[in-house]
Amino acid sequence: MADENSTPHKRGPLKSSVGSAAVQRRRDHAVTVRKERREALMRTKRLCRVGVSSDDADVPVDADMATDEEQSVLEDQTVKSMEELNLAIAYQGKGAMQKRVNALRELRRLLSKSEYPPVEAALKAGAMPTLVQCLSFGSPDEQLLETAWCLTNIAAGKPEETKALLPALPLLIAHMGEKSSLPVAEQCAWALGNVAGEGEELRDVLLSQGALQPLARMMLPNKGSTGHAKAATELIRIDGVLDAILRHLKRGDEELATEVAWVVVYLTALSNVATSMLAKSDLLQILVDRLASSNSLELLIPVLRSLGNLVAGDSYVTDNVLVAGNEVTVRVIQVMIKCLSSEHRVLKKESAWALSNVAAGSVEHKKLIHSSGAVSILIRLLSTSPFDIRKEVAYVLGNLCVAPSESGRPVLIVDHLVSLVGGGCLSGFADLVRSADIEAARLGLQFLELVLRGMPNGEGPKLVEAEDGIEAMERFQFHENEELRSMANQLVDKYFGEDYGLDA
Repeated sequence: MADENSTPHKRGPLKSSVGSAAVQRRRDHAVTVRKERREALMRTKRLCRVGVSSDDADVPVDADMATDEEQSVLEDQTVKSMEELNLAIAYQGKGAMQKRVNALRELRRLLSKSEYPPVEAALKAGAMPTLVQCLSFGSPDEQLLETAWCLTNIAAGKPEETKALLPALPLLIAHMGEKSSLPVAEQCAWALGNVAGEGEELRDVLLSQGALQPLARMMLPNKGSTGHAKAATELIRIDGVLDAILRHLKRGDEELATEVAWVVVYLTALSNVATSMLAKSDLLQILVDRLASSNSLELLIPVLRSLGNLVAGDSYVTDNVLVAGNEVTVRVIQVMIKCLSSEHRVLKKESAWALSNVAAGSVEHKKLIHSSGAVSILIRLLSTSPFDIRKEVAYVLGNLCVAPSESGRPVLIVDHLVSLVGGGCLSGFADLVRSADIEAARLGLQFLELVLRGMPNGEGPKLVEAEDGIEAMERFQFHENEELRSMANQLVDKYFGEDYGLDA
């Protein structure tokens, strides 16, 4: 299935061991991807029959349509149950909370018993204002869970019955917040899923009330046990969700667009299926338009991260969209330059990360970046930026100098290497070699190797020595990392002779 394995990162041409590190950080941050178990599209509203407690085992599920007499009895029981619930709410004596929970549980059981639950009878008996009252803040979890369960099954009814949940939507959304317990949050999400399944009008109401971000947040590892990648896949497959995301991201005000952009971040971080569907839509163009036109940091961060996830997560984007001659390709690089030039640290880092994955694509991608105004900015950032930005920038510059080959060993692009070294990037890579960060030091050593073996006329050793590169490599003589120690030792032995050799 699509979500069984995370998509390989595109930094591979520089070094596969390093290349997968960044995407692994993203994936580990977002999710431990599991195999998608549900193949059927999540297109229909669902009754919630099975709960968390063992005392629900006696709830019958009728396979056949109930007779008129049975349905009449069920409706009478529902009316009586509502009377009991109202009395329980009014009661203030000892055991009041348990009375309310018991009354709610009885109503929930009645709403779960039949293929045609007595939703209409419950609503006529005043269920909605009563249930909204039971969702009030500060209510115990057991009460909230039973209330949300009742609302889930009411929302699974006819269109007019689903619309009856409108007064409850703000509280259902609120109870998906980070402070809510997992069972309560998941049950509220189920209820809202049934509302969303009713049609575009109600989905727009949910979007306008901010439902998508807490729904998406529940997919993250620290919130929910619903299978994260599977939950993201199911969300994007709900009829109308993809269209709603694109519409509101394109036309919504900046506040709404920001909310929706964070949903895209979660979806593209968690699910390959969602990433693929989004990649084949108009999303990339919409993201680029937003990046080009907005100066809101709150909006630019999730939009830029979404673009980075698309480029890193689905080869369709680089193979079929970001190709030479396409206007959107030029515009992507232009907005990357805008963000690299920003005064905001997070925009510089995110744009460098996104650009490194474009740079890890085909030779044509590398040429497009190399011939743009991005290179001079990147070289400057490599020397002047905070460490985390310098490391992301180094990936971009390194990937510009190598191309993949059928043998698996990167092929050097000499003219790019000569241009970058001539532009003054070597000192920045030498500084990375001196870093205590293993990944950064490895990245620096790899670039020094490119310079040593690739610069024309054998100029590599002289250039590396001029930047105190030998001294930088000598620090690995007693380094605890065997890979780096061996790599530095081999480079010194090969290019500078035995006088500089390090002890293995």
